[in-house]
Amino acid sequence: MTTSRPGLDIRSAIPLSGYTTLRLGGPATTFVEARTAREVIDAVRAADSAGEPLLVLGGGSNVLVADEGFEGTVVHIASKGVGMDCTAAGSVQLTAEAGENWDAVVAQTVSAGLGGIECLSGIPGLVGATPVQNVGAYGVEVAEVLVSVDLLDRASGEVRTLTADQLGLAYRTSVLKGTDRAVVLRVRFQLADSGLSAPIRYAELANTLGVAPGERVPVDRVRQSVLDLRRGKGMVLDDDDHDTWSAGSFFTNPVLPLDQLDETLARIVAHVGPDVKIPQYPAEGGGKLSAAWLIERAGFQKGYPGPGERVALSHSHTLALTNRGEATTADLLSLAREVRDGVHRVFGVELVAEPVLVGCAL
Repeated sequence: MTTSRPGLDIRSAIPLSGYTTLRLGGPATTFVEARTAREVIDAVRAADSAGEPLLVLGGGSNVLVADEGFEGTVVHIASKGVGMDCTAAGSVQLTAEAGENWDAVVAQTVSAGLGGIECLSGIPGLVGATPVQNVGAYGVEVAEVLVSVDLLDRASGEVRTLTADQLGLAYRTSVLKGTDRAVVLRVRFQLADSGLSAPIRYAELANTLGVAPGERVPVDRVRQSVLDLRRGKGMVLDDDDHDTWSAGSFFTNPVLPLDQLDETLARIVAHVGPDVKIPQYPAEGGGKLSAAWLIERAGFQKGYPGPGERVALSHSHTLALTNRGEATTADLLSLAREVRDGVHRVFGVELVAEPVLVGCAL
C-alpha cells in the first residue's frame, strides 16, 4: 500500500528482506523512501512527532532484522549528490550525501586520481554509514580521512555539523554507533590529488601488489587488487552467489587489554601448540586477534552449516555468515550463537557481532 505526504514516498507492510544484503527481515509497518536530505529530516521529524519507533536504514549491509520485522517507521536513506572542492594545494575535499553508494563514490575518487579511500573499495553500503561504523579494510579506516559530518540531532530537531575529532572514532565504532540520537545526512573527506594511494600497510595487499609495506601505489591498481581480494573471499555483492548473501564480517576482531591478552595467548598456545603462529596486531592499550583465525581453530571451517543448511559460514571466509537462499533470521542467529559460544568455550574469547541487530539479539 502506498500513501503520500507532500514530497514523501510512504508505503506500508514492506518486507525489509529486500533492503538488506542478507536478504532477511520481516515487514516494516511504515516505509518511507527519503530521496533528499530535506526528505530525511522531514520523515524523521514526522516519526518523532508522532512518537513512533524509528529505524533509519541505509544500504542494509550491516544490519540483521528480526523475522517479525519492525513495528514502526523505517526511513530508507536514498539521498544523492557528490561534490569535490580543492581546499589546498594537493588536497581535495569530497562531500557526499548519506544515500550515495559507498563503492560508487570510491570508484569516482579513483577515476579522479584522488587517494585515501581506495583500500575501502568493494565495501557494500551507503556513505552515511561509514563514519558510524568507522569503516575500515586493508589497513585503512575512514577516521584517517574524515573531516566532518552533517547530522540531524533528534533530541533538538536541529541539523548540526560535527568534526571527526568529535565523533569518538575507534576500531569499528564511533559515538554514533549503537544509538538512534542522530541521523547522518552527509559526510566530508579530505583526499590527496597525487594519484597515489595511502601508504600500503596491510601485508596481504602489499604482497598482491608486489610492493613493500609503506609504499604508495597508483590508486587504480590498489582498487583493482582490493576488489580481487574481496571477491576471493565472497565479500563483493553478487545476486547469483549465496556466499555474498551476508552482512560482511559478522564478528569484529577481538581487542584485548594487555593483561587479558597474555592470558588468552597462553590458552591459545595450549590448544594449538607452541609452533603455530598466532596472528595478532597492535591495538591501543593491548592487542587485536583475528576472529576468523579463532573461529577456524575452534572447529568451524569454511562452509560450516547451520540449521537445515539454510545458513552457513561462507565457503570463502569464515567471518561471513550467509543466507543460502531460504534462511530466516532465527536460522542465522542460531549459527552465530553456535560459533560465538564455540570460540568462547575453546579460547575464552567473547566475539562481538558487528552488524546492528534490529528486534533480535544474540
